[in-house]
Formats: sequence, structure tokens, C-alpha cells
Amino acid sequence: MNEQQAASSAPMPPVMAQGFTQLPEWMYDRGVLSPVAAPRLIRLNEALAAELGLDARWLAGPQGLAMLAGNSMPAGVEPVATAYAGHQFGYYNPALGDGRALLLGDVRDRAGHVREIQLKGAGRTVFSRRGDGRAALGPVLREYLLSESMAALGIPTTRALAAVSTGEKVQRETLLPGAILARVASSHLRVGTFQYVAARRDPAALRQLLDFAIARHDPQALHSPTPALTFLQNVVAAQASLVARWMLVGFIHGVMNTDNMAISGETIDYGPCAFMDEYDPATVFSFIDEHGRYAYTNQPTIALWNLTRLAEALLPLLSDDEDERPVLARQALAEFNTRFHTVYFDGMRAKLGLTAAQEGDEALFAALLETMHQTHADMTGTFRALSHPAMLAGEDTATLPLAFAPWLERWHQRLRQDDARSPEARAQAMRAVNPCYIPRNHLVEAMIRSAVEEGDFTPFETMLTVLAAPYEEQPGCERYALPPGADERVRYTFCGT
Repeated sequence: MNEQQAASSAPMPPVMAQGFTQLPEWMYDRGVLSPVAAPRLIRLNEALAAELGLDARWLAGPQGLAMLAGNSMPAGVEPVATAYAGHQFGYYNPALGDGRALLLGDVRDRAGHVREIQLKGAGRTVFSRRGDGRAALGPVLREYLLSESMAALGIPTTRALAAVSTGEKVQRETLLPGAILARVASSHLRVGTFQYVAARRDPAALRQLLDFAIARHDPQALHSPTPALTFLQNVVAAQASLVARWMLVGFIHGVMNTDNMAISGETIDYGPCAFMDEYDPATVFSFIDEHGRYAYTNQPTIALWNLTRLAEALLPLLSDDEDERPVLARQALAEFNTRFHTVYFDGMRAKLGLTAAQEGDEALFAALLETMHQTHADMTGTFRALSHPAMLAGEDTATLPLAFAPWLERWHQRLRQDDARSPEARAQAMRAVNPCYIPRNHLVEAMIRSAVEEGDFTPFETMLTVLAAPYEEQPGCERYALPPGADERVRYTFCGT
């Protein structure tokens, strides 16, 4: 091997730009590293690293581990903590920001898209207020697992690049092992970012932020005669589509504050999130959501409420005519329900093996959900059961409770009015949209206990493997498709801060 070949095969550090520093200096703070005692790599997402054009060998080596732990940065990597505001449970906080995160910078992935890498749990920043800036191991594993599960389900999301244990304890209700998550997003810009800048009443800065966001996420809007309005319309459409897709798989975000809504349309900030087992539209998992603000059924309403806050922030840029601005904002926001219902009802048709829309479909869907609610049926299991040829052919009368019989008769009648596919072909299409496996809450909690209390990451690795192929039935993995027993139900989840 000659010197040139040896150099090309050597592990290479990442080449990152820091795009956020194009914005006004008061929108970020240059991060001060808070080294940890004994970092250890729990898991590196090598497939994602390759997608990002990063050298997994370098990331897994001592210098890569030092970067992922926030101990030291390679040349050219200049972390920042970003500022933002936000409505938290409906109450406005003008000064939030990355209190426990550092934005390392941007990379350009293999497809040519810019992606940001951030460390979560990397220590105190100027935005930490009274927090310690750290993350406990359990929430890091939860976010890693759930974000990768969402990606496998085909739902827009931030991704998990790596999880690192710190060798230190963090104080929560008890002392817990600490960890850091390296996550990836097309950007970490939030509705709260725009709220923060709008509150300064600095039109030039707001325009600068808008131009930055458009260049990153929506470059076609630059050619629009009304870029701000086009941008708002596209964010509304992206969020409506995202929340509809959450609803179709029973995902409950848990804390839909405006600082937890990314303008990219990606799912971000997995805290007390969970997937619903027994179907109940009022389901809440977050321990702090005492009044059900962010319950499953409220998620579309809250998303629109958050987008209204974005529209308010963008008002000065929507038109030179002050009287026209609120009119344009309302028109853009009015598209949310149309987009949400289109994605949701199209998704329900696919889940039930239907193609073209017919009058009465919405009533059919509502009747199914009501039957599921009344019978305490498992959401994922019910749709998966409907996705078998025997069920489609009307030959299976035992898998679902007897109470489903009237609805099944309506469904079979509707299927006969649809296309002429065989039960086998229709079942195959349905199984492609009705997952067999979701991150079952009781299994997630058991996985966390195993890692935190015993240092055993085998359940974590096993769940990642199973959830990487959620639509394929995997031999020997039947327990991962089963709902919890009565003594296994998880009623509350926690964000970990």
C-alpha cells in the first residue's frame, strides 16, 4: 500500500459548516464544552453515518467518541447553542433555547441535502437556566429507539446517530446514569425560533431568519412573489401531514409546545412520547399533562394552534399592507384541516384495503374507531388483524370480538364496491401500511430498566433490530407484536429533564 492509499483508508474526521452563525449573534451562543468523565459508545448508527457521508470508523474511534461526548471537537467544528422562545402548555416563555444541547454543525448527505448534527445532554449552556444541561440514560435510549422506529415506519423524524454514556450520574428523582444523544435533523429551527425573533420587533432579523429557513427547507419559495406566505403555507401542509401520520399509527408526542415543533415537518423532541396500545382518543401518557392538552385526539387542534403562533410571528413579512396580513395568515391556516383530512382519510383507506374514496367512508372509519374504543381493542393489533386474507375474505370470525361483527359486515360490503383485487393481494397492500411492530411501552420501559439497573443493552439492540422492519412478521418475535398484559400497562411517561 502506497502513502496515498494509506491516507485514503485512514479514518477521516467530519467536515462540518456552522450555518446557524449566518444569523444575528443574539440568536445563538458559542458553546462551551463540558467534558464528561468516562464516555463510552453505547451505539453508533453506522447506516445513518454512511448516509451522511461520515466515516463510522472515525466516529467509533477515540476522537469521534470525544466529539460525540462533547469533550473535544475536531478542527472546523464550532458548536453553538441556539436561542428560541415558546408556548409551553399554552403559556409563553420568551427565553428558552438549547439548555442542554449543542449544535455541532451541518453536513451534506449523500443525496446532497444539508443535515444538522446536535448533541443532546452535552452540559450547561447560557440557556440552561436552573437545569444541569445533562440527560439521563433512559430518555436517551427512548429517543434513539423511538426516532429510529418512526423512520422505519416512514414518518418524517429526527434521527439518532449515536448514544454515549458519560460515566457520570445525573440527579433526577434519584441518581441516574448520564448519557448523550447525537441526533440529526434537516434543521432544528422551531416555531419558537420565529417567536423569539419576532418578539425583538426587528424586521431585518426576521427577514434574515426567514431567508435562512427558506434556503434550507423550501428554496422554491424564493421564486414566489410572496416568499413568506408560501413558506407559511408549506409549513402548514408539512405539519398537517405529519400529525395525520402520527394519528394513523397511534403515536402521541406528549409535549407539543411551540418550541417542540420543527418547521421542517419532522418529528422532534421525543420526551414523554408513546404509542397507544388500547384505542382511546383521550389517551395521555405524559405525567405532567394533567389536563390532557396534548392527548391523542387533541394533536391536530394543537398543531394548528402552534401554527397560528408561527403565522403571528411572520405577519410583518406576509404583506406590505397591514390590513391584508391577517387575511393572508387565516387563509394559509385554513388549509391545515383540508390537508390533514386528506392525508388522514387516504391513510385510513389504505389501512382498510380501500382505493378510491366513496361517500360514507368517513362514517365507516368512525364506526370502526368507536367499536375499538368500546371493546378496548388494541389499535395496532386490530388493523394488523384486518390485514390477513382470511379476514378480508370473511372467513375469520374469531380473531376480533363478536362486537365487531356489524362493522365487519359494513366493511366487507364496502370492499365489494372497491377494486377487484384478491384477498391475498389486498392483504399484502394492507400489511405494507399496518405495522406489526411498534415500540410497545411496556417493552420500552423494560428495556430502559435493563440498561439503567443492570447495564444490559441486549433488549435495546433486539428492539432496534425488530423495529427496523415494522411491517414484516419476523419469526420468533411474536412477543413484540403483543399488547401489554393487565399488569404490564404503562400509564405515565416522563421527559427526563
